Amino acid sequence: MHKSRFSKELERLDALKDKLAAMRPLSFTELKRLRDEFAIENTYNSNAIEGNTLTLRETALVLQEGITIAGKTLKDHLEAVGHRDAFEYVLAIADANEPLTERRIREIHTLVLMNDAMHKGIYRNVPVRILGAAHTPPPPFLVAQQMEELFADYDTMKREQHIIEAISEFHLRFEGIHPFIDGNGRVGRLVMNLELLKARFLPVNIKYIDKDKYYDCFDDYYANDRTPDTFTELIIGYELQELERFIKIIEGANGGK
Repeated sequence: MHKSRFSKELERLDALKDKLAAMRPLSFTELKRLRDEFAIENTYNSNAIEGNTLTLRETALVLQEGITIAGKTLKDHLEAVGHRDAFEYVLAIADANEPLTERRIREIHTLVLMNDAMHKGIYRNVPVRILGAAHTPPPPFLVAQQMEELFADYDTMKREQHIIEAISEFHLRFEGIHPFIDGNGRVGRLVMNLELLKARFLPVNIKYIDKDKYYDCFDDYYANDRTPDTFTELIIGYELQELERFIKIIEGANGGK
């Protein structure tokens, strides 16, 4: 495994992960409540990054109460439900520790794009541009080939890098391929969380308020010899916050023990 510039930070994450694993677990009810809360916040932020207009409170009302929000489009509502369903599917895959495959990514995309029967689960067959980005995705006839290469390289990355670094680079490359006509960002972030969960880390919630910082990571990657450090650093920060927060919750539930 190569020496990482984030060695100290990654060692700290590993130590916190081990500490969390050794703690007395939360009850099923407590864990479900926390997961439901995360699903709502994650759905809001991930969709908002892509232009969904539901607020956090409106997202909660749609997902918890099944309420229709006046003045908001059907598409906004279906995107909330689709993302929540896809996150629940990700949890199930992670709990079963199933390998990440192109088929799994297509299945996640099918749930995310529940409002688009024509394109869900299908790689794009038209060229696309990412407005304002430093990188142009490959033409459609190269999508399948580049996805296959990405999976082959990911196996190597997981052997040679810390899993956080491998997951970060996978995400940057997946978004660069932009394999679907729509939903790439939401699917990519769900896949990132799937891989974090399988590695016994916690899922992270890239905030809407950090959207510009998040997009800058892609420009930095494609403009600087495909070095994923900027995004890796962002994910390390999010993961550190989640681990520390979760440990405090468990310590509180267990009376500080």
